[in-house]
Amino acid sequence: MSSLLYKIDSFLDRFIPLTTPLAVALGLFLPGVFIIFRPFVILLFAVMTFSGALKLTASQLGNAAKNPILILLFFFTSHVLMPLAALGSSSLIFTNKEIITGFILLFAGPTAVSGFIWVTIFKGDKALGLTLILLDTILAPLVVPATLFIFAGAKTTMDMSGIAISLIFMVVVPTILGVLLNETSRGKIPSAICPVLNPLAKICLMLVIAANSSAIAHVIKFNDPLVWAVAALCVVLTSLGFLLAKLNRIAAKCEKEKEISLVFAGGLRNNSAVMTIAVTFFPEAAVLPAVLSIVFQQIVTAIMGKLIIKK
Repeated sequence: MSSLLYKIDSFLDRFIPLTTPLAVALGLFLPGVFIIFRPFVILLFAVMTFSGALKLTASQLGNAAKNPILILLFFFTSHVLMPLAALGSSSLIFTNKEIITGFILLFAGPTAVSGFIWVTIFKGDKALGLTLILLDTILAPLVVPATLFIFAGAKTTMDMSGIAISLIFMVVVPTILGVLLNETSRGKIPSAICPVLNPLAKICLMLVIAANSSAIAHVIKFNDPLVWAVAALCVVLTSLGFLLAKLNRIAAKCEKEKEISLVFAGGLRNNSAVMTIAVTFFPEAAVLPAVLSIVFQQIVTAIMGKLIIKK
């Protein structure tokens, strides 16, 4: 049984660039099937976060925190430069303030937990990668509302407390619980349940994406040039995120392994969390950037990894 679960998990890992767009397609073309999962999205997302957090320890956080320059560079690039770039470029192309807000929200979101998979594939610094994911996840209830208020506060009305509470239940509580269980059991609990939880978490990810996509299926028209313009800007901004993260190595003068972790943490966004927030708290048009980002993000990640890391 454990061998079968490992094979399923390995298969889902390798095909992340395909499974996430597939989940979007399922939600868009079979909305009646997947809309039933909408009430459970926050719970499903908590399962995903908990699965990733079981692999984290407090010592990993402490070791990586010994080099605060890398962490500060990551936060400056991810939560200042990228939201600013999203605001500037989307304002030049679109007049719809909801779409502009959607782009700011997308690049205000925390880094993706799936980034650890890419750090592992490209042989980066795992401790640094995990630390950036953990810090960004825990601080998300503060960082995301603050970023939205600074860059989009004058353009839209937002439920700041609702966004923060959603992030706390989706990412902060399960992260803290996972780390505590790992520490107190000295790794025994993760060893026992991760073989089942790992593939389950990836299935939960697909269900979250499909459920959120089904909620806006009626407003996405693929013959609308606006949809393709949003998709194109998503690809350009995602690529820019990787390139800016690459420059952090020059500023910090760090070794290759740490650069790899900075690149994937800085380039990836937890767009399933962003989409959940957008569907729950924002008008339908604001969800477009997050939905279309999910379609392309993992594919862009694979390409950028080959181009700028070359391992």
